Amino acid sequence: MGALAGMPSDQVDADVSAHAVTVTIDESLYPLDAVYGAAYTFLDRCYVLLDRTASRVRITLTPKNAAASESELRSWVGELQNELLSCAWRSQIVRDNRAVIEAVTLQAVTGAMGPPTLDDLKDFDFSEEPFEDPLGIGLSWEEKYKKKKDEPAAPALGSPEAAAKPGDEGSAT
Repeated sequence: MGALAGMPSDQVDADVSAHAVTVTIDESLYPLDAVYGAAYTFLDRCYVLLDRTASRVRITLTPKNAAASESELRSWVGELQNELLSCAWRSQIVRDNRAVIEAVTLQAVTGAMGPPTLDDLKDFDFSEEPFEDPLGIGLSWEEKYKKKKDEPAAPALGSPEAAAKPGDEGSAT
């Protein structure tokens, strides 16, 4: 094992003949879920070995199919370090916004459970003021189309008054 040119020797060890690279990180800098997330991005092309010593985590990457050159190993180290930073940042955002995420998830799940049951409605407080409805969407059909007091009642269907419609004067009987 040896250092890659341009990489810190205390953090990166490479074995070009074995086509493997090991990155050692301080556990206090990156949460474990960020380490798992960063390592997961390499599973399609590398075997990933995670090892823990005292307060450090070692991540070893070895190619699955073909031999890896020194430049490819260097590229993996850079990609792993960038992914570690990205995963740590996402983990921090999730921790900071956990309450909001839980509230939104709870609303989505309770909305997907369907309409309220009779027991839910029994406990509901109907004494609140009604909501504004300028378009009359919340009105029942009877309320929306009720007859005014001075309007005459429409003749019943089948009655002689309903049969004699205005404009039928010219019909032959």
